[in-house]
Amino acid sequence: MVDETVAIPSGTSENEVISRIYEVGYHIIPTVAEENLEKVVGGIRAVIEKAGGSFIAEGAPTLTKLAYPMEAREGDKRVSHDRGYFGWVKFEAPVVVADMLEEMLKADANILRSIVFRTVREETRARMKAPTLREVKRTDTIRSSPRREEEVSAPISEVDLDKALSDITTD
Repeated sequence: MVDETVAIPSGTSENEVISRIYEVGYHIIPTVAEENLEKVVGGIRAVIEKAGGSFIAEGAPTLTKLAYPMEAREGDKRVSHDRGYFGWVKFEAPVVVADMLEEMLKADANILRSIVFRTVREETRARMKAPTLREVKRTDTIRSSPRREEEVSAPISEVDLDKALSDITTD
């Protein structure tokens, strides 16, 4: 029989529970009505709260197009979805909470896909910036076809103009 030893970080006791920062990202199947989304997200929050976790930030679920169709089991059959409600929650909780949350998300039929990972407390999302136009300077000269000589127009009489128009319009 092998004895397992657990390394305890300095400054903590054996009875102290170590909390870490986690983030959960999830896709809810698109067949869930919008008024029921809060109920599904509330289930995720409930698991975190019951285990003593605290919330840091949250992104409400919004309907997005998936990169590729994904199948989900609905009753006896598998249904393909090309859209899903994507949301996320960042929280601080003991290590066991992440495992419990993963199991709960796998068992929930309304969750198409999810991921729970360890992260940092600081804001890590990329900021969306408006695209900026930048000036491009060319060092090469653009060669074009030789220029045509400009035509010099002679004065045209009204009679010649009427005759040319009537020739064009009559076939």
